[in-house]
Amino acid sequence: MSDDTGPPRTFKGLLRWATTRPQAWGVYLLAVLLVWLVSFYVGSLKPKKAPDANPPAVTAPKS
Repeated sequence: MSDDTGPPRTFKGLLRWATTRPQAWGVYLLAVLLVWLVSFYVGSLKPKKAPDANPPAVTAPKS
């Protein structure tokens, strides 16, 4: 009998392990948390302002 309870060694084994019922809930919650954290981080970044190549022309006031 071969009870291999060690960590999965291949991507296919990892995928099989991650899709079993108890682990699937954890993987799903981890993915949702990761998406939320990345979107929060990206939303908190300040946009970079590009320097204007040509500043707006100054016009004389009309009387």
